[in-house]
Amino acid sequence: MTQVQGAPAVRDWPMWINGEEVGSASAQWRNVENPARREAVIARVPAGNEADVDRAVAAARASFPAWRAQHFSGRAKALLAIADELEARTEEFAELTALDTGNALRTQARPEATTMVSMFRYFAGVAGEVKGTTLPAGENQLQYTRLEPLGVVAAILPWNSPLMIAAFKIPAALAAGNTVIMKAADDAPLTILLLAQVCNRHLPAGVVNALTGRGSVIGEALAHHPGVDKVSFTGSTEVGRGVAATAAGRLAHMSLELGGKNPSIVFPDAVDDELIDGLLLASRFTRQGQSCTAGSRLFLHEDIYDEVLARLTTKLGALKVGDPMDEASDMGAIINAKQHASITGYLDEGRGTPGMKAVLGGNAPTEGALMEGYYHLPTVFSGAQNDFRVAQEEIFGPVLVAIPWKNTADVIAMANDTNYGLAAYVWSHNLDDALNTAHQVQAGWVQVNQGGGQVMGQSYGGYKQSGMGREVSLEGMLAGFTQTKQINVRLRGVSNG
Repeated sequence: MTQVQGAPAVRDWPMWINGEEVGSASAQWRNVENPARREAVIARVPAGNEADVDRAVAAARASFPAWRAQHFSGRAKALLAIADELEARTEEFAELTALDTGNALRTQARPEATTMVSMFRYFAGVAGEVKGTTLPAGENQLQYTRLEPLGVVAAILPWNSPLMIAAFKIPAALAAGNTVIMKAADDAPLTILLLAQVCNRHLPAGVVNALTGRGSVIGEALAHHPGVDKVSFTGSTEVGRGVAATAAGRLAHMSLELGGKNPSIVFPDAVDDELIDGLLLASRFTRQGQSCTAGSRLFLHEDIYDEVLARLTTKLGALKVGDPMDEASDMGAIINAKQHASITGYLDEGRGTPGMKAVLGGNAPTEGALMEGYYHLPTVFSGAQNDFRVAQEEIFGPVLVAIPWKNTADVIAMANDTNYGLAAYVWSHNLDDALNTAHQVQAGWVQVNQGGGQVMGQSYGGYKQSGMGREVSLEGMLAGFTQTKQINVRLRGVSNG
């Protein structure tokens, strides 16, 4: 076992069930490794199994009646108290995120921790909006609806941005009156366990539980369990299909936020310094490209193709790849050896594809300090065609493919020629071009002249094989974590006696 210099001592991080820290019924533990130091163990977490799922479901079901019965202001107060503690411990969460996920502290881990605080506050503020409607049905009828919580929600979380994705799900589910079981990602479980600790300081026992263990064991058991009313999954499309099939087999509620191979369409009138900065942000290279919203297909109009490519590669080439804990690092490490090898395979294929050229990067580091961890350098391929595998499959690494276009209808067709439909980026100073393109692109989240732009309250989710359901918004909370009950009451007339 290798100890990471400057990192906290290796310790055991128990799961959370019914308000208590617990090990697994199996009594087994799994190592958690640091992406920035190959095979360096930073913690151990329980190797959870089906018996642990049963315990967590029982705890969540037992706590549900009292939690749902609370006045919404009580739930809002608890969420605000959680937000206050999360804010006070922002740096602790940020540093643990950098250590656990390999995401750079300054560019990704710290913003993720602050986003989590904002999400808890946002959903505390809209907790009172879980309300129904009254139908004007005549003097002898009272017809109204109630929005009622679903019950026990299983939140299956990814490793790329675990805190941010948890923040999309957990406060929304809680505000609507549900209880929650978080399934932490195998490769990045620590921040979720710390979040569970904070939540359990301010919530009744059993309202928030957290499990660790193999997705094929814990995730499958949660999706299959009859005591889980909804499965909310974020991860790859491949794994999502399996989760959906299992949950659908018992007609459980579900939402899925899956992969993306997102287009970034640049019109010739959009070229300025803000464009280059925006494209850098849209590429998600400061998250090592490990983002389902990464604008990884760059469609450049042929009139500005060479200019933009040159300017962007200069910008991307200046990014500092290094230790995620170093404030100077723009990019951190890839999550694990398997993902690192997968990206390397795509790079090899890209270099070997006729007509394509790596104008930046194209190889994994082969020497120096970066060999200590799972690092990849920014890569940009030119000369790509939209039907190439590197332009169709989600690489989930810092790899951008540039594709020229001439006709607007053609570029929209290419942008839509994919199984995915999560995000898209449109760059034009012409309002007609910008909005007509945004309206025709098949994606659930479209940014115009910006590479970020996500704020609390907007609906977020995908088209096609990028998923189903919406998050981050009031609308997403109501659709995703409540169900409608219609109540019709026949009223007797006023007595004359």
